[in-house]
Amino acid sequence: MARGPLTSDALAACVAAAAFTVLAGASLPAQPASSPTGTIEVAGAGLATPESMLHDQAADVYLVSNINGIPSGKDNNGFISRVSPDGKVASLKWIEGGQKGVTLHAPKGLAIHGDTLYVSDIDCVRRFSRTTGTAEGETCIEGATFLNDVTAGSDGTVYVTDTGIRIDASGVTPTGTDAVYRLAPGQEATAVIKTTDLQRPNGIVTTTDGLIVVPFGSSEIFHIDAKGTRHVMGKLPAGQLDGLVRLPDGTLLVSSWEGKAVYRRSPSGEAKAFIEDVASPADIGYDAKRRRVLVPVFTEDRLVIRAMP
Repeated sequence: MARGPLTSDALAACVAAAAFTVLAGASLPAQPASSPTGTIEVAGAGLATPESMLHDQAADVYLVSNINGIPSGKDNNGFISRVSPDGKVASLKWIEGGQKGVTLHAPKGLAIHGDTLYVSDIDCVRRFSRTTGTAEGETCIEGATFLNDVTAGSDGTVYVTDTGIRIDASGVTPTGTDAVYRLAPGQEATAVIKTTDLQRPNGIVTTTDGLIVVPFGSSEIFHIDAKGTRHVMGKLPAGQLDGLVRLPDGTLLVSSWEGKAVYRRSPSGEAKAFIEDVASPADIGYDAKRRRVLVPVFTEDRLVIRAMP
C-alpha cells in the first residue's frame, strides 16, 4: 500500500477487525498497566476499534473515537470514550450513536476549538459540546466517502481529510474522492485541494502558512499552501501513514502502519522511530502537559500512552 494500490495487509486487517470487533470487556473497568519506560496500556475496557485520541486540555481528559463496526458502515453505533490520564476509562460511551439524539456511525478524527468537539463521520463532520457531549449540529459534505482526520485553526476554521476509500464487508474500494476540505465558521464546506495525488490523505495539522498532511498511500509528507497547492516536504522510513501531531518547535510525530511505529521527525527532516512494535497505530494525540503521545491501536482495541523520551 505504501506506494501501490489498496491491497495491503494492513487494510485487510482493518476490515477484519472492524467487521468482527467484540465488546467482550464492555462491562469491565479499564485495566491500565504501566511499565518502567513510562508507558500506560489500556486494554480489556470495552474499546471497539479505537481510531483517534485527543487530549481535552481544559478538562484534562483523553477522548477516544470508537468505530465499533465497519469503517464505512452507517450503523449509528459509534461512540466517544473519556479516559483519565492514569489510564482508567471514566466513561466508555460518553457520546453514543443512537442515544439522546446522537447520530454517530463510524467516528474517526477529533478536534476541539473553544467548547466545541468536532468529529469526522464518513461524510459528515459532527459537532458536540466539549463539556456535556450534547449534539450541536453537523456539516455534511456531498460526495465525500471517508472523512478521516480533523484539525482546527486558531480562528475556528476546521479542516478535514477525505481518504478516498470505502471499507465495507466486501473489502476496500478506492473512490477517487481524495481531498482536504475547509469548514469555516458559518459557511459550507469547500475543497482546499481535491486530487488523487494526495495518495489517500489521512493525518492533518494547521500551520501559520498552510497545512501539513500525511497519506495512508505513501511515506511522503505534504505541505498544502494557502493556494491549495501540494508540496512534498520529505519522506519517512515507512508508509501507510495515519496520525499526525506537530509540536511547537516544528517537530512532527507521525504514526505508520507499515513501520508499526510512531516516528519523530525533526524540523531539519531527520526521522526516527521512538515507539515501535505497534501493529496498527491510528490517529495519535499528544498530551503537552505530560509530554505524552497517545496511540489508539486500531486492530487490538487498546491504547498505548507513552511519555516522550
